[in-house]
Amino acid sequence: MRRSIQTIDACLASLAVAFILLIAAAWSPVLAQEPLPSWNDTSAKTRIMDFVKATVTEGAQGYVAPADRIAVFDNDGTLWSEQPYYIQLGFVLDRVKALAPQHPEWKTKEPFKSVLDGDLKGIAKGGEKGMVELMMATHAGMTTDEFSKIATDWFASSKHPKTGQPYTEMTYLPMRELLDYLRANGFRTHIVSGGGVEFMRPVTEQLYGIPPEQVVGSTIATEYDLVGDVPVLKRLPKIDFVDDGPGKPVGINKFIGMRPIFAAGNSDGDYEMLRWTTAGKGPSFAMLVHHTDAAREYAYDRDSAFGKLDKALDEAERRNWLVVDMKNDWKKIFAFEQ
Repeated sequence: MRRSIQTIDACLASLAVAFILLIAAAWSPVLAQEPLPSWNDTSAKTRIMDFVKATVTEGAQGYVAPADRIAVFDNDGTLWSEQPYYIQLGFVLDRVKALAPQHPEWKTKEPFKSVLDGDLKGIAKGGEKGMVELMMATHAGMTTDEFSKIATDWFASSKHPKTGQPYTEMTYLPMRELLDYLRANGFRTHIVSGGGVEFMRPVTEQLYGIPPEQVVGSTIATEYDLVGDVPVLKRLPKIDFVDDGPGKPVGINKFIGMRPIFAAGNSDGDYEMLRWTTAGKGPSFAMLVHHTDAAREYAYDRDSAFGKLDKALDEAERRNWLVVDMKNDWKKIFAFEQ
């Protein structure tokens, strides 16, 4: 009887060892995988990883307490594509077309006429005044819940005009990996974008793992109201806050309440955010995504109508900001690439 028990114990022990080895084998590729796998092994990747390692190493000169590890990211051109035009502009164009049957006057009234005619140059001629008019016509006059549903439905059905991919697939894989890498090292990641905050919030958690409350963006005015006995927030045709350029540090202070130690952008609209981040007392890191790959995405900087990068590019070296060269520093740009 004792021998039988010993035999059973030996079998169970062997099974346990085999199970542990099986689990270890399954996990070993994950554990062995280098961070930022879609990044080439260039100085850009090294600089990012060296900074992060220093911030999490207690006793190191660059150590930063977990509570202070705040990272902020622009969205358009930094986390997702902004060419041939901003994704939110694509939403505006589609909304004008959808609402046009209710507004026959738009057939002859600018800037709506140019939208309905597919005339991007005509839209551009309207300038900031015309764009505000388009935004108010398509983003106001409904509750916040209604707008969130409109935006969510649009993202579920709309596609990028060049790639034919859903807009939700137009995120940059290396930047998503960077967000994951920072969070794995105790950073809290925030979006600080010139885009509409309520346009982005329905999808940021799905796309980037960033919840709505960690998204800062431009806003239009809202007011509390009752529909019957149901409380709602109504969106009004009035600009409330523009979270771009010098507005970004203001938005960070107002809605995050702490100075970041890591900031990523891609245009002159991010210049003040990078300056604000790197002006802090402790360790800090700033980076610009430079669009240099015309074959896999777009190549643009100083003369672009969307995502102009001029002043910030000139000052990057002097200020020790990392300039990420998409063509040379990224193995893949989009997850759908073969």
